Amino acid sequence: MNIETPPAEGAPRASAVALGAAAAAALLASACCVAPLVLVLLGISGAWISQLAALEPYQPFFLAAATAALFFAWRKIWRTPECFDGRACAAPSAKRLQKAIFLTVSALLVVVLGLPLAAPLFY
Repeated sequence: MNIETPPAEGAPRASAVALGAAAAAALLASACCVAPLVLVLLGISGAWISQLAALEPYQPFFLAAATAALFFAWRKIWRTPECFDGRACAAPSAKRLQKAIFLTVSALLVVVLGLPLAAPLFY
């Protein structure tokens, strides 16, 4: 007799919250280094861009928060049991969207982590 436990009712919401937290933390982690570069490449300039460098001491905390939130989002998106017996679960399109957002935020985090290694190549 194999009885599986149904997924928690708040699983789609919990993964969305974890993805939102990861995205916010990844954007804050990139604010000091990647964001000024992207803004200048887009043609947006101004003295206020140099103020983003004040966030650099906080970058390790933002990176740790983004990594932890991505781990929890990964658990909620890929490790939750599948729905059975007609239970109300996340729609397949919502699951695909969550996976796409997860991969985008993960890519941003990899860019933030790799930029200090690649930056000397451009100078």
